[in-house]
Amino acid sequence: GTNVRLDASRTRATRVESFANGLCFSQEPLAPGQVFLVEIEEKELGWCGHLRVGLTAHDPQSLEVVPEYSLPDLVNMGDTWVFAITRSHNRVTAEGEEAPTRARGPPWEPFLLIERVRIPRDTLVGRSRPGRYSHILDDLYKMNVLPATARRSRIGVLYAPQPDGTADMHIIINGEDMGPSARHLPATRPLYAVVDVFASTKSVRVIPVEYGFPSLQTLCRLVIQKHIVHRLAIDGLDLPPLLKSFCKHE
Repeated sequence: GTNVRLDASRTRATRVESFANGLCFSQEPLAPGQVFLVEIEEKELGWCGHLRVGLTAHDPQSLEVVPEYSLPDLVNMGDTWVFAITRSHNRVTAEGEEAPTRARGPPWEPFLLIERVRIPRDTLVGRSRPGRYSHILDDLYKMNVLPATARRSRIGVLYAPQPDGTADMHIIINGEDMGPSARHLPATRPLYAVVDVFASTKSVRVIPVEYGFPSLQTLCRLVIQKHIVHRLAIDGLDLPPLLKSFCKHE
């Protein structure tokens, strides 16, 4: 969108003015079961409405003009499924299926299971942090889950293939699967993540999700964080700016 600016790493998107034209997309189409996860970095007072996320079968590079809004502009183009993130989120039920009365699995389980996808839950959960790293905080920190629209809240989207050849879209809010938000997506077509940095949401950052063993980059970050009490102390280390930025986040 015309009001979006990306940082040098192209992982942080900020809307620099107004409340609209904040639409952005994943650089590549998602793989089945791959979650595109963002954290709300900055909020802006004075606007009504929040972050919007979803999927589109349109190749973003093919768009002559990026629409002003994901809802309704991009959705009205067809083959796009986008939802506004609110403090509550409804799921789409299949015919004859009752809506669940409780979350799928306790929040302390280490992995979130969606269809056949197994995702480390700790990465998915956004928490309020006073600047210190979680390894020096107590268990109360780990249970401090944020509201969906709060700063540092983490929102993810993925699609899960179904036996009939289509796919269901799932939205994940702070480690909780909201269930299928849209059904019968064309799983045979490339599907890109849609993130609309709208209204009161001013800036979001992509959070990398590792499904198996942690990468060498992540292991190095954990070692650095283990020896630093406060994230701002990283600024004084003799490290490249991009590495410092990576090390400041969990």
